[in-house]
Amino acid sequence: MMHPGYIKIEDFTYNLPESKIALFPKEERDESRLLIYENKQINEDIYYNISNHLPENSLLFFNKTKVINARLLFKKPSGSTIEIFCLTPHKKYGDINIALSVKKQVDWECLVGGASKWKKDAVLEIKNELPDFTLFARLKEKLANGTYLINFKYTNPQLTFAEILNFVGKIPLPPYLNRKEEKSDIENYQTIFAQNEGSVAAPTAGLHFTEKILNKLPLKNISTHFVTLHVGAGTFMPVKSETMQNHLMHTEWIEVTKTTIETLINGLTKKIIAVGTTSLRTIESLYWIGFKLHKGLPLDDIAVSQWDAYILEDTISVKTSLTAIINYLDANNLDKLTTQTQLLICPGYQFKIVKGLVTNFHQPKSTLLLLVAAFVGTDWKNIYNYALENNFRFLSYGDGCLLLPDNR
Repeated sequence: MMHPGYIKIEDFTYNLPESKIALFPKEERDESRLLIYENKQINEDIYYNISNHLPENSLLFFNKTKVINARLLFKKPSGSTIEIFCLTPHKKYGDINIALSVKKQVDWECLVGGASKWKKDAVLEIKNELPDFTLFARLKEKLANGTYLINFKYTNPQLTFAEILNFVGKIPLPPYLNRKEEKSDIENYQTIFAQNEGSVAAPTAGLHFTEKILNKLPLKNISTHFVTLHVGAGTFMPVKSETMQNHLMHTEWIEVTKTTIETLINGLTKKIIAVGTTSLRTIESLYWIGFKLHKGLPLDDIAVSQWDAYILEDTISVKTSLTAIINYLDANNLDKLTTQTQLLICPGYQFKIVKGLVTNFHQPKSTLLLLVAAFVGTDWKNIYNYALENNFRFLSYGDGCLLLPDNR
């Protein structure tokens, strides 16, 4: 496989007028428009009818992560505001679920707006009346990647950090919406199957799905399954380096049950379709995790790094790889796999498992657009030109597409 470090991000851009960015979702989720790309042909419909365009007997995989209220606004005595955006817990916790369940105090890696006005070791606070608690924040250190390590302490010993965020945090709307959150966003910015807390951004492809759509899928023997990838803020970060070799891909937590991996093994002869780039990234990461386990690499090194797919000699079958994960889980008496992925999917990536993708329209010069280009080849330009010329709505609250390349 050719190493993608040479790829120039300038080759993956397009003109996105602000008027094309959807600031709010459709009133009915499943009335969003759906571009269908199949065998190099483009058609359109609405999400409510997506089952008409999905292959029979296919397996549809959703991301059931839940967005947390990751934005915290602290008022300084001077009246200025310090905004803290909780990105990911300190690595000492080993699992985002553990960090969210911690009581009394916790350390998180954060973005900080107004950091220049916040002296190290100075303590900020937010008071809450019902339930009664005070949240304190102390800046411990600036990290190499431009983020900050923040220590949070909270006075009510009964509350977990997840509960603290629910009471005083704000919905982390994407920065490109450039508006304040509204009450409707509390519901609109979660999928209907959101369950596992930990994301700082919604898996937006799933926002279009309703119970009405899910109820139609069995008519074509389409089964639904779930994985978890906790979306990080890096998903919004444009690539700023000229070539990909100088871009650091963000790392995200994934969680997949043993039952789901067994379902994948048994369904490899069928069309496996990912709803969202996050679901796709999770499923494809499983191959590389299993590959490492099969090759006997150290167990603490099963997380997927940025370039693994381009430097490892992948000479085993998908079934062998996934079976290695099952064997690992059995040997350690685990019912689910929890690890991290930094996998960068660029043009040149050879997809191992996923054969179809449901996704929104992504930002220019983004790793998400690179993933789409890897999936459909140079036709990504035709797809995006069609969407622009036919007034599709872009980005998180916008419309989306079903991609079924003929080479899958």
